[in-house]
Amino acid sequence: MAAPALPTFTERSVAFARACFNGPVNIAISAACIALLVWLVPPLFSWAVLNATWNGTAAQCREAGGACWAFIREKFWFSVFGLYPYEERWRPGVMLIILVTLVICSTFRAFWNKWLLVAWVVAAPTMLILMGGGVFGLTPVATRLWGGITITGIIAVYGLALGYPLAILLALGRRSNLTLVRWFSTIVIECVRGVPLISLLFMAAIMLPLFLPEGITLDRLARVLVAYTIFTAAYMAEVVRGGLQAMPRGQYEAADAVGLSYWQKMRLVILPQALSITIPSQVNTFIGLFKDTTLVIVIGVFDFFTTLRSALGDPNWLGFPTEAYVFAAGVYFVLCFAMSKYSQKLERDFQPAQR
Repeated sequence: MAAPALPTFTERSVAFARACFNGPVNIAISAACIALLVWLVPPLFSWAVLNATWNGTAAQCREAGGACWAFIREKFWFSVFGLYPYEERWRPGVMLIILVTLVICSTFRAFWNKWLLVAWVVAAPTMLILMGGGVFGLTPVATRLWGGITITGIIAVYGLALGYPLAILLALGRRSNLTLVRWFSTIVIECVRGVPLISLLFMAAIMLPLFLPEGITLDRLARVLVAYTIFTAAYMAEVVRGGLQAMPRGQYEAADAVGLSYWQKMRLVILPQALSITIPSQVNTFIGLFKDTTLVIVIGVFDFFTTLRSALGDPNWLGFPTEAYVFAAGVYFVLCFAMSKYSQKLERDFQPAQR
Protein backbone atom coordinates (compact mmCIF):
# COMPACT_ATOMS: atom_id res chain seq x y z
CA MET A 1 0.00 0.00 0.00
CA ALA A 2 1.47 3.32 -1.12
CA ALA A 3 2.06 6.05 1.47
CA PRO A 4 -0.29 9.04 1.20
CA ALA A 5 1.14 12.01 -0.69
CA LEU A 6 2.28 14.92 1.41
CA PRO A 7 0.42 18.22 0.89
CA THR A 8 2.14 20.72 -1.39
CA PHE A 9 3.31 24.15 -0.29
CA THR A 10 0.31 25.77 -1.98
CA GLU A 11 -2.11 23.43 -0.23
CA ARG A 12 -0.50 24.11 3.14
CA SER A 13 -0.61 27.87 2.49
CA VAL A 14 -4.30 27.76 1.59
CA ALA A 15 -5.10 25.69 4.68
CA PHE A 16 -3.18 28.14 6.87
CA ALA A 17 -5.00 31.14 5.36
CA ARG A 18 -8.36 29.49 5.90
CA ALA A 19 -7.49 28.75 9.53
CA CYS A 20 -6.43 32.37 10.11
CA PHE A 21 -9.54 33.91 8.54
CA ASN A 22 -12.16 31.38 9.57
CA GLY A 23 -14.81 33.29 11.50
CA PRO A 24 -14.98 36.86 12.84
CA VAL A 25 -12.82 36.18 15.91
CA ASN A 26 -9.98 34.66 13.88
CA ILE A 27 -10.25 37.46 11.33
CA ALA A 28 -9.97 40.12 14.07
CA ILE A 29 -6.98 38.42 15.71
CA SER A 30 -5.21 37.90 12.36
CA ALA A 31 -5.82 41.52 11.33
CA ALA A 32 -4.43 42.78 14.64
CA CYS A 33 -1.31 40.60 14.27
CA ILE A 34 -0.74 41.80 10.70
CA ALA A 35 -1.14 45.44 11.78
CA LEU A 36 1.33 44.93 14.62
CA LEU A 37 3.88 43.38 12.25
CA VAL A 38 3.46 46.22 9.73
CA TRP A 39 4.02 48.71 12.54
CA LEU A 40 7.07 47.00 14.07
CA VAL A 41 8.98 45.21 11.32
CA PRO A 42 9.88 48.07 8.89
CA PRO A 43 11.51 50.38 11.48
CA LEU A 44 13.19 47.43 13.19
CA PHE A 45 14.57 46.16 9.87
CA SER A 46 15.75 49.65 9.00
CA TRP A 47 17.56 50.02 12.33
CA ALA A 48 19.05 46.50 12.42
CA VAL A 49 20.03 46.11 8.75
CA LEU A 50 19.59 49.05 6.40
CA ASN A 51 21.10 51.78 8.57
CA ALA A 52 23.35 49.49 10.61
CA THR A 53 27.12 49.92 10.83
CA TRP A 54 28.84 46.57 10.52
CA ASN A 55 32.44 47.76 10.52
CA GLY A 56 33.72 51.12 11.68
CA THR A 57 34.13 53.43 14.64
CA ALA A 58 31.72 54.67 17.29
CA ALA A 59 31.53 58.05 15.51
CA GLN A 60 30.50 56.36 12.26
CA CYS A 61 27.84 54.39 14.15
CA ARG A 62 26.36 57.56 15.62
CA GLU A 63 26.39 59.25 12.23
CA ALA A 64 24.59 56.32 10.56
CA GLY A 65 21.87 56.29 13.21
CA GLY A 66 21.25 52.54 13.00
CA ALA A 67 22.49 49.56 14.96
CA CYS A 68 26.20 49.56 15.77
CA TRP A 69 27.15 45.97 15.12
CA ALA A 70 30.74 47.22 14.83
CA PHE A 71 30.68 47.36 18.66
CA ILE A 72 29.85 43.64 18.80
CA ARG A 73 32.55 42.95 16.23
CA GLU A 74 35.08 44.89 18.32
CA LYS A 75 34.13 43.27 21.64
CA PHE A 76 33.31 39.75 20.42
CA TRP A 77 36.50 38.03 21.57
CA PHE A 78 36.39 39.94 24.85
CA SER A 79 32.89 38.49 25.42
CA VAL A 80 34.31 35.02 24.76
CA PHE A 81 37.50 35.14 26.85
CA GLY A 82 37.02 38.05 29.24
CA LEU A 83 40.24 39.43 30.74
CA TYR A 84 42.25 36.32 29.91
CA PRO A 85 45.74 37.43 28.69
CA TYR A 86 45.70 38.05 24.95
CA GLU A 87 48.83 36.03 24.19
CA GLU A 88 47.39 33.03 26.10
CA ARG A 89 43.90 33.02 24.57
CA TRP A 90 44.69 29.90 22.58
CA ARG A 91 44.32 27.96 25.83
CA PRO A 92 40.65 28.82 26.54
CA GLY A 93 40.09 28.43 22.80
CA VAL A 94 41.30 24.83 22.93
CA MET A 95 39.30 24.30 26.12
CA LEU A 96 36.11 25.49 24.42
CA ILE A 97 36.76 23.20 21.46
CA ILE A 98 37.14 20.22 23.82
CA LEU A 99 34.03 21.20 25.77
CA VAL A 100 31.85 21.75 22.70
CA THR A 101 33.09 18.52 21.10
CA LEU A 102 32.18 16.50 24.19
CA VAL A 103 28.78 18.15 24.48
CA ILE A 104 28.01 17.43 20.82
CA CYS A 105 29.17 13.81 21.15
CA SER A 106 27.00 13.44 24.24
CA THR A 107 23.90 14.33 22.21
CA PHE A 108 24.29 11.24 20.00
CA ARG A 109 23.04 7.99 21.50
CA ALA A 110 25.67 6.04 19.55
CA PHE A 111 28.31 7.51 21.90
CA TRP A 112 26.45 6.68 25.12
CA ASN A 113 28.92 4.19 26.58
CA LYS A 114 31.64 4.00 29.20
CA TRP A 115 34.19 5.62 26.90
CA LEU A 116 32.19 8.84 26.80
CA LEU A 117 32.24 8.93 30.60
CA VAL A 118 35.99 8.29 30.54
CA ALA A 119 36.40 11.14 28.05
CA TRP A 120 34.53 13.53 30.35
CA VAL A 121 36.57 12.44 33.38
CA VAL A 122 39.86 12.89 31.49
CA ALA A 123 38.77 16.17 29.92
CA ALA A 124 37.93 17.86 33.25
CA PRO A 125 41.52 18.06 34.63
CA THR A 126 42.87 18.67 31.13
CA MET A 127 40.71 21.74 30.68
CA LEU A 128 41.55 22.92 34.20
CA ILE A 129 45.27 22.64 33.46
CA LEU A 130 44.83 24.50 30.18
CA MET A 131 42.92 27.34 31.81
CA GLY A 132 44.89 27.65 35.06
CA GLY A 133 48.40 26.80 33.86
CA GLY A 134 51.28 26.55 36.29
CA VAL A 135 52.40 23.15 34.96
CA PHE A 136 53.98 21.86 31.74
CA GLY A 137 55.43 25.30 31.08
CA LEU A 138 52.03 27.03 30.94
CA THR A 139 51.87 30.51 32.45
CA PRO A 140 49.64 30.63 35.55
CA VAL A 141 46.41 32.58 35.02
CA ALA A 142 44.24 33.41 38.03
CA THR A 143 40.55 32.56 37.84
CA ARG A 144 39.67 36.23 38.39
CA LEU A 145 40.87 36.78 34.81
CA TRP A 146 38.62 34.06 33.39
CA GLY A 147 35.37 35.27 31.92
CA GLY A 148 32.95 35.42 29.03
CA ILE A 149 31.42 32.42 27.33
CA THR A 150 34.31 30.34 28.70
CA ILE A 151 33.10 30.74 32.29
CA THR A 152 29.44 30.33 31.32
CA GLY A 153 30.25 27.06 29.57
CA ILE A 154 32.27 25.69 32.49
CA ILE A 155 29.65 26.55 35.11
CA ALA A 156 26.65 25.44 33.06
CA VAL A 157 28.05 22.17 31.72
CA TYR A 158 29.83 20.92 34.83
CA GLY A 159 27.26 22.32 37.26
CA LEU A 160 24.45 20.51 35.45
CA ALA A 161 26.52 17.37 34.86
CA LEU A 162 27.51 17.06 38.53
CA GLY A 163 24.08 18.06 39.81
CA TYR A 164 22.14 15.53 37.73
CA PRO A 165 23.36 12.30 39.39
CA LEU A 166 23.11 14.00 42.78
CA ALA A 167 19.51 14.91 41.93
CA ILE A 168 18.72 11.26 41.17
CA LEU A 169 20.18 10.19 44.51
CA LEU A 170 18.18 12.86 46.36
CA ALA A 171 14.98 11.82 44.56
CA LEU A 172 15.56 8.17 45.45
CA GLY A 173 16.44 9.16 49.00
CA ARG A 174 13.23 11.13 49.41
CA ARG A 175 11.24 8.02 48.45
CA SER A 176 13.39 5.67 50.51
CA ASN A 177 11.99 3.46 53.26
CA LEU A 178 14.97 4.39 55.46
CA THR A 179 13.75 7.19 57.73
CA LEU A 180 17.08 8.98 58.17
CA VAL A 181 17.84 8.90 54.45
CA ARG A 182 14.35 10.19 53.62
CA TRP A 183 14.56 12.98 56.20
CA PHE A 184 18.03 14.03 55.10
CA SER A 185 17.04 14.16 51.41
CA THR A 186 13.85 16.07 52.20
CA ILE A 187 15.66 18.63 54.34
CA VAL A 188 18.31 19.24 51.68
CA ILE A 189 15.76 19.62 48.88
CA GLU A 190 13.39 21.87 50.80
CA CYS A 191 16.10 24.07 52.29
CA VAL A 192 17.84 24.63 48.95
CA ARG A 193 14.63 25.12 46.98
CA GLY A 194 13.37 27.54 49.60
CA VAL A 195 16.09 30.12 48.93
CA PRO A 196 17.13 31.88 45.71
CA LEU A 197 20.36 30.95 43.95
CA ILE A 198 21.88 34.32 44.77
CA SER A 199 21.69 33.54 48.51
CA LEU A 200 23.52 30.23 47.97
CA LEU A 201 26.21 32.06 46.02
CA PHE A 202 26.64 34.54 48.88
CA MET A 203 26.88 31.66 51.34
CA ALA A 204 29.46 29.94 49.12
CA ALA A 205 31.48 33.16 49.01
CA ILE A 206 31.23 34.09 52.69
CA MET A 207 30.19 31.08 54.79
CA LEU A 208 31.88 28.15 53.04
CA PRO A 209 35.46 29.31 53.76
CA LEU A 210 34.58 29.43 57.48
CA PHE A 211 33.92 25.67 57.50
CA LEU A 212 37.23 24.77 55.87
CA PRO A 213 40.27 23.81 57.95
CA GLU A 214 42.66 26.63 58.77
CA GLY A 215 45.10 27.34 55.97
CA ILE A 216 42.90 25.80 53.27
CA THR A 217 41.24 28.12 50.80
CA LEU A 218 38.81 27.33 48.01
CA ASP A 219 38.94 29.24 44.76
CA ARG A 220 35.92 31.41 44.03
CA LEU A 221 35.10 29.50 40.84
CA ALA A 222 35.11 26.24 42.80
CA ARG A 223 32.73 27.84 45.33
CA VAL A 224 30.42 28.87 42.50
CA LEU A 225 30.41 25.31 41.15
CA VAL A 226 29.60 23.90 44.60
CA ALA A 227 26.64 26.26 45.09
CA TYR A 228 25.39 25.85 41.53
CA THR A 229 25.64 22.05 41.68
CA ILE A 230 23.67 21.84 44.93
CA PHE A 231 21.03 24.22 43.59
CA THR A 232 20.74 22.19 40.38
CA ALA A 233 20.46 18.92 42.30
CA ALA A 234 17.65 20.20 44.54
CA TYR A 235 15.52 21.45 41.65
CA MET A 236 16.14 18.45 39.42
CA ALA A 237 15.45 16.04 42.29
CA GLU A 238 11.78 17.06 42.37
CA VAL A 239 11.48 16.58 38.61
CA VAL A 240 12.95 13.08 38.90
CA ARG A 241 10.72 12.30 41.89
CA GLY A 242 7.69 13.27 39.81
CA GLY A 243 8.73 10.71 37.21
CA LEU A 244 9.22 8.04 39.87
CA GLN A 245 5.76 8.68 41.30
CA ALA A 246 4.22 8.54 37.83
CA MET A 247 5.46 4.98 37.30
CA PRO A 248 2.71 2.33 37.57
CA ARG A 249 2.93 0.12 40.62
CA GLY A 250 3.06 -2.91 38.35
CA GLN A 251 6.53 -1.94 37.13
CA TYR A 252 7.91 -2.16 40.67
CA GLU A 253 6.12 -5.45 41.31
CA ALA A 254 7.31 -6.96 38.03
CA ALA A 255 10.92 -6.05 38.83
CA ASP A 256 10.56 -7.58 42.30
CA ALA A 257 8.98 -10.72 40.80
CA VAL A 258 12.03 -11.50 38.66
CA GLY A 259 14.31 -11.19 41.68
CA LEU A 260 16.05 -7.89 40.93
CA SER A 261 17.75 -6.10 43.80
CA TYR A 262 16.81 -2.50 44.65
CA TRP A 263 19.60 -0.94 42.61
CA GLN A 264 19.10 -3.33 39.69
CA LYS A 265 15.40 -2.52 39.70
CA MET A 266 16.07 1.22 39.65
CA ARG A 267 18.87 1.07 37.08
CA LEU A 268 17.27 -1.36 34.64
CA VAL A 269 13.52 -0.82 34.98
CA ILE A 270 12.33 2.22 36.90
CA LEU A 271 14.79 5.04 36.27
CA PRO A 272 15.00 4.66 32.45
CA GLN A 273 11.22 5.02 32.20
CA ALA A 274 10.92 7.73 34.86
CA LEU A 275 13.63 9.85 33.27
CA SER A 276 12.23 9.47 29.76
CA ILE A 277 8.72 10.63 30.70
CA THR A 278 10.10 13.70 32.46
CA ILE A 279 12.28 14.92 29.58
CA PRO A 280 10.19 18.09 28.96
CA SER A 281 10.31 19.03 32.65
CA GLN A 282 14.01 18.28 32.88
CA VAL A 283 14.88 20.43 29.87
CA ASN A 284 12.66 23.24 31.12
CA THR A 285 14.57 23.16 34.42
CA PHE A 286 17.91 22.93 32.60
CA ILE A 287 17.11 26.04 30.56
CA GLY A 288 16.16 28.00 33.66
CA LEU A 289 19.31 26.91 35.47
CA PHE A 290 21.46 27.72 32.43
CA LYS A 291 20.18 31.29 32.39
CA ASP A 292 20.79 31.56 36.14
CA THR A 293 24.54 31.46 35.48
CA THR A 294 24.30 35.25 35.02
CA LEU A 295 23.98 35.57 38.82
CA VAL A 296 27.57 34.50 39.50
CA ILE A 297 28.67 38.12 39.25
CA VAL A 298 27.59 38.56 42.89
CA ILE A 299 30.81 36.89 44.02
CA GLY A 300 33.03 38.42 41.36
CA VAL A 301 32.90 35.82 38.58
CA PHE A 302 32.39 37.39 35.16
CA ASP A 303 30.18 35.25 32.94
CA PHE A 304 29.27 35.99 29.32
CA PHE A 305 26.49 38.48 30.07
CA THR A 306 28.47 40.37 32.72
CA THR A 307 31.55 40.51 30.50
CA LEU A 308 29.48 41.99 27.69
CA ARG A 309 28.00 44.54 30.07
CA SER A 310 31.47 45.53 31.29
CA ALA A 311 32.46 46.15 27.67
CA LEU A 312 29.88 48.96 27.61
CA GLY A 313 32.16 50.89 29.97
CA ASP A 314 34.81 51.36 27.28
CA PRO A 315 34.99 55.17 26.80
CA ASN A 316 35.61 54.66 23.08
CA TRP A 317 32.33 52.76 22.68
CA LEU A 318 29.85 54.46 24.96
CA GLY A 319 26.17 54.54 24.09
CA PHE A 320 25.46 51.14 22.52
CA PRO A 321 23.74 49.06 25.22
CA THR A 322 20.88 47.99 22.93
CA GLU A 323 23.22 46.18 20.57
CA ALA A 324 24.98 44.43 23.47
CA TYR A 325 21.72 43.24 25.01
CA VAL A 326 20.31 42.13 21.65
CA PHE A 327 23.49 40.14 20.98
CA ALA A 328 23.38 38.55 24.45
CA ALA A 329 19.68 37.71 24.03
CA GLY A 330 20.42 36.15 20.64
CA VAL A 331 23.19 33.93 22.07
CA TYR A 332 21.03 32.75 24.98
CA PHE A 333 18.07 32.16 22.67
CA VAL A 334 20.11 30.05 20.25
CA LEU A 335 21.52 27.90 23.05
CA CYS A 336 18.17 27.47 24.81
CA PHE A 337 16.37 26.76 21.52
CA ALA A 338 18.97 24.10 20.69
CA MET A 339 18.30 22.43 24.05
CA SER A 340 14.57 22.59 23.41
CA LYS A 341 14.83 21.01 19.95
CA TYR A 342 17.13 18.29 21.25
CA SER A 343 14.66 17.47 24.00
CA GLN A 344 11.91 17.09 21.40
CA LYS A 345 14.14 14.67 19.50
CA LEU A 346 14.73 12.66 22.67
CA GLU A 347 11.00 12.55 23.33
CA ARG A 348 10.40 11.07 19.87
CA ASP A 349 13.23 8.57 20.27
CA PHE A 350 12.00 7.32 23.64
CA GLN A 351 8.35 6.97 22.70
CA PRO A 352 7.23 3.34 23.11
CA ALA A 353 5.90 3.22 19.54
CA GLN A 354 9.24 4.39 18.19
CA ARG A 355 11.17 1.84 20.27
